[in-house]
Amino acid sequence: MVPAAALVPAGAPLAADLWDVGDFRPVQESRTFDGGANNLTDPSIGRAHTALVRRFEAAYADGRSALAGPNRPSPRAISNAVHTQSGNHPNTRRASSFLWQWGQFLDHDIVLTGESGEPEPAPIRIPRGDRFFDPRATGESTIGFDRSGALPGSGTSAENPREQFNEATAWIDASNVYGSSAARAAALRTHDGTGRLLMSEGSLLPYNTAGLPNAGGDGPLLFVAGDVRANEQVGLLALHTLFVREHNRLVTLLADEFPRWSGEALYQKARQMVGAEMQVITFDEFLPALLGKRGVDRYRGYDDSVDAGIGNAFATAAFRFGHSALTGELLRLTSKGRTIPAGNLALRDAFFRPDRLVSEGGIEPVLRGLAAQRSQKIDHRVIDEVRNFLFGPPGAGGFDLASLNIQRGRDHGLPSYNETRRALGLRPASGFDDVNPAPDVHERLASVYADVEAIDLYTGGLAEAPKGKSQLGETFSEIVSEQFEALRDGDRFWYRRVLSEDEIEWVEDVRLSDIIRSNTPIRSHEIQNDIFRY
Repeated sequence: MVPAAALVPAGAPLAADLWDVGDFRPVQESRTFDGGANNLTDPSIGRAHTALVRRFEAAYADGRSALAGPNRPSPRAISNAVHTQSGNHPNTRRASSFLWQWGQFLDHDIVLTGESGEPEPAPIRIPRGDRFFDPRATGESTIGFDRSGALPGSGTSAENPREQFNEATAWIDASNVYGSSAARAAALRTHDGTGRLLMSEGSLLPYNTAGLPNAGGDGPLLFVAGDVRANEQVGLLALHTLFVREHNRLVTLLADEFPRWSGEALYQKARQMVGAEMQVITFDEFLPALLGKRGVDRYRGYDDSVDAGIGNAFATAAFRFGHSALTGELLRLTSKGRTIPAGNLALRDAFFRPDRLVSEGGIEPVLRGLAAQRSQKIDHRVIDEVRNFLFGPPGAGGFDLASLNIQRGRDHGLPSYNETRRALGLRPASGFDDVNPAPDVHERLASVYADVEAIDLYTGGLAEAPKGKSQLGETFSEIVSEQFEALRDGDRFWYRRVLSEDEIEWVEDVRLSDIIRSNTPIRSHEIQNDIFRY
């Protein structure tokens, strides 16, 4: 029997009469690493390298594969007109920066749009004289863009349009920690009979010495994790590191109590519990902070008729809301709430810089900072650090994330904003002020779009005023809530189905703040219990 004190997270209340964890047991059936065979009727649902789900009819210009909206303005022109942000616009719903940081971490668990084997360039036109990308007013500048990969055989006709695919498992299963293939999962393990995951000095992620595929390069100077994007910025790296530590912590506790369990049994149990923790944090903390306490329907059990695959419009537009919530600076704080000697970190200086964790205090200052910092308001505005300096300065590797998002929607043949609303059963906007009555917003839209029917889904969805208790507008709230309900209801391995009553009781008491306190020197008074609220 696992003693209560061993598995209750640091900071959580311990009540002896509540905790009877004798029913902790080995995993009876493990998830596949690629996500397949979850749904026994259709084993392909949720499997890595299968098509993103079209919940709305494709809107390619030629009906089969050409970019949607050929007569719409350049994505960069839209970005300049609508998505420019000047000054600070703090979140009005008390959301901390963990809202967008968990959103990114979670996104990398459930979706990774596949790349094309051979690049298919679709460069983004830059308006002449663009201050950042065409300062010499040549009128010839572009932002590089390659189309997403297409499933072989798709794109041949209107009945068989071009389909993009998801390289990750669709499930909330911690595949970003463990990998979406058996080969990657194996490469991240110690293979010493303990069931532990590899780590490097300082309890940080392992370096990519095996040359695994990795965003930013496959060399040994970057860390490696279950998802290839782990090094994108240091806040994301901090969460990846935290959950590898959590796996190893659970393995140690279970091994002490169950010395006869094999290393494989320990690994699979810890993997199951880490996945369950991610599910609980997402539904009990993250989604209530984003959509309101009633933003998703109550769980009523497993439904094998649900297609839980990731929707194309969700992945390519709606769940990119977090780009609007980003802060231009990552706070890095000491245990006393003061800035560390190395200083806070501009987001533009945090991209693909794992060395900032190694030599500048580790993950703890970053985690404290994310908890202490208010995120930006989720709206049409996007900060300069990613709108003009994503991954580098203009002309030297830099991109505009808002432009990329708009172009990606066209690349994927997403329907327009109004077409999407009609498909959702919502009233379409008849004028720009129907999108948002605020003059600053609808005047921006009208300044670049000739017609409300031309508005791109990403831009229109962000431009909407928040719906009720949700931080998102009506369109994105509908898409996001529907997707997460499908991921829960269509998951045969959802934690409430596969865990014992004692295990369910334990995992539902876990908050993200508890996992931080259990795996770092950060103590209770240094971060708030509800870490998603500023």
